[in-house]
Amino acid sequence: MADLTPPSLHPDVERVAFLLGTWEGSGHGEYPSIDPFDYEETVVFGHAGKPFLTYAQRTRHLTEQRPLHAETGYWRVVHAGEGPVWLEIVLAHPTGFTEMATGTVDGGEIHLVSTSVVRTPTAKEVTAIERSFHADGDTLRYELRMAAQGHPMTHHLSAELRRRS
Repeated sequence: MADLTPPSLHPDVERVAFLLGTWEGSGHGEYPSIDPFDYEETVVFGHAGKPFLTYAQRTRHLTEQRPLHAETGYWRVVHAGEGPVWLEIVLAHPTGFTEMATGTVDGGEIHLVSTSVVRTPTAKEVTAIERSFHADGDTLRYELRMAAQGHPMTHHLSAELRRRS
């Protein structure tokens, strides 16, 4: 019979364990090439006993309830010693691109900058993404900026999420 006991938290992940759980809330999106919109979001951070967090994100239009976006991947801890925690993230987007980024976690402040965005031949052009998070207890706020479709780095999303579990 399979052991269903959750794995122990890897020591390198302890300083980012405040992210673990299911977060839900709402946000607002805008970009020069689209109409502004409001959305509901669910983000789930998990772990598998290794030096990374699993990550899954889904959004729905606030009033129409239609799916808007999703992304999934890993937040890898590459340095958890003294000072800020260093991360590498690897995310897959169903719109045809993958995003690799690096950044730091210092207390509840997280800053990530893409190092590579690779897209399929039919995906819209996205050249760079920056993410900033602020965690305060059971509240997680973030902003996302991107350079896409000929536009320079521009604010795209902001949201406030609450931990549900």
